Amino acid sequence: MPIGSPTAMTEQVHILLVDDDPAENVILSALMRKVASYAIALHYVETVEAALDFIRSSGVTLDMILMDNRLQPQADFRETVPGLRHAGYIGPVGVISSSISDAYFQKIDDYGVDFRIDKAELDPTAIEFILREYVRNEAGAGI
Repeated sequence: MPIGSPTAMTEQVHILLVDDDPAENVILSALMRKVASYAIALHYVETVEAALDFIRSSGVTLDMILMDNRLQPQADFRETVPGLRHAGYIGPVGVISSSISDAYFQKIDDYGVDFRIDKAELDPTAIEFILREYVRNEAGAGI
């Protein structure tokens, strides 16, 4: 095999980031570009309503949603994620937060959340692990 040739095809995945801080989109975009085993298309919206509009009208089949824990006017994922599930989104949803130490993070299953991760723990290795764990078996899940 020639030097520089890929040893395996990279799988295309579509992730929707829902975060009211545009800086998080910049940071996560840079991290996603460093993940070698997947070709990640990171889509970005600032509100749950915009996420629902994106899911319904973009024509993109999402492989995963990353949801900021706190989005205004909702309090936290206990209000936002059930809205996605109620609207029919069945793919993996991960909650990202600057702190996952609050007790309510222990009950993520009750609210339709697949996983939680501290923003400080997000790096290319963690992203790759999450994709292998949740996207490999869920590809094509959506509304």
